[in-house]
Amino acid sequence: MSEPQVSYDDLFRRIADYALCDEVGSTEAFATARLCLADSIGCALQALRYPACRKLIGPVVPGASLQDGVHVPGTSLQIDPVQAAFCIGTTIRWLDYNDTWLAAEWGHPSDNFGAILACADYCSPERTGTGPYRIRDVLQAAIKAYEIQGILALENSFNSVGLDHVLLVRVASTAVATVLLGGTREQVVNAVSNAWIDGGALRTYRHAPNTGSRKSWAAGDATSRAVRLALITLSGEMGYPGALSTPRWGFQDVLFGSKSVTLARPLECYVMENILFKVRFPAEFHAQTAVEAAIQLHPQIKGQLTNIASIHVETQEAAIRIITKSGPLKNPADRDHCLQYMIAVPLLHGTLHADHYEDKAASDPGVDALRERISVIENKDFSRDYLDPDKRSIPNAIQIYFQDGSSTDRVLVEYPIGHRRRRAEAIPLLHKKFVQSLQSAYRESQAAKVLELFDSPNQLDDCTVTDLMDLLSTEA
Repeated sequence: MSEPQVSYDDLFRRIADYALCDEVGSTEAFATARLCLADSIGCALQALRYPACRKLIGPVVPGASLQDGVHVPGTSLQIDPVQAAFCIGTTIRWLDYNDTWLAAEWGHPSDNFGAILACADYCSPERTGTGPYRIRDVLQAAIKAYEIQGILALENSFNSVGLDHVLLVRVASTAVATVLLGGTREQVVNAVSNAWIDGGALRTYRHAPNTGSRKSWAAGDATSRAVRLALITLSGEMGYPGALSTPRWGFQDVLFGSKSVTLARPLECYVMENILFKVRFPAEFHAQTAVEAAIQLHPQIKGQLTNIASIHVETQEAAIRIITKSGPLKNPADRDHCLQYMIAVPLLHGTLHADHYEDKAASDPGVDALRERISVIENKDFSRDYLDPDKRSIPNAIQIYFQDGSSTDRVLVEYPIGHRRRRAEAIPLLHKKFVQSLQSAYRESQAAKVLELFDSPNQLDDCTVTDLMDLLSTEA
């Protein structure tokens, strides 16, 4: 007796149909996607300055190379697309400086550029009829990947059951990678089902006492795995229709408390239009407005740090749950996810940058002296506005009290500079961030060529992916 036929979970079909749409995205979404691409490349170039990141970047077998392989921006590497996706995704994510999405599940949709760039560069020379992929195609794929990851994150809280948000990077990257590699609808559905079967990584490496550097390469691993799953599927490997919903053995029953994984709204371009940029400093996004408030307070308190009695911080529930910490911080990964540390540094120095998370900066006794004076409470209004789809604010407020009984004003920042409501203010600063990243990685003439390309939207859109990746190579 044959087994009964099982239809594919509806979620797989909806993701596949969306991923295969010929044209998705508003004018605003494409404009924002160009910013995301530039910012992601800039973040990757900055990350390569750090030995802890650079040691992970390269072929699986040391010294191996692939003729006409995928370039990894900021390096001379040409490697296979699976490992290239890991390297690109890891460098983009390493400094926690790339764009962000906050909802019931948070994450970093630009992580998906690892798979998108690797697949588009890898298969462009082999495409017939339509010609090589162009950056317009990359932006289209990014809009789709951002949307899949972000809409899944709106109401499905994987962190609440101990799973890490990179599982959504794997799902989104798998869908768009399979399309970029020429997959059919059936193959996209099969590949996405396999992405869910992989389950989700434990997020223990993001929390004490296990906080560690894996949080900086986990997204690279997820986007790389997506390319692998896409390639396996395209070889003819089968999919699994009830990978989500099968009683007892499906993802929902095994890993998600028997809750249904749902899409909170239609897949369009909502996420790209509302993406959050980290503009001025690398800090976990729930703390971005707290850092802005601390920088505003720095001039008022820099001469009387020893007279501070207490520092009162109001924040959202999510920030209390994931980045409020006391006690010793073991490493940069621990520090850049500590709200108190990210407030203490700018109070002390008037700024915050990636080097402040390194051991040398953390050894300054003034940082811990301020951390010990910080108390954090939830402001219920902040938590409500954080979840309001019409606001999507990320508020923090800081007030400092001195030993003589006086205090500073209460400084409240509701929307970080990277928020859609402050986009006009952010764009010049994002451009400056990109320029500085290019200048740190390339000789002057090469940096100028890249900048000229990105400053011309039409020229950028029409540029082939291979030409851009060649230009971003240190051998250019």
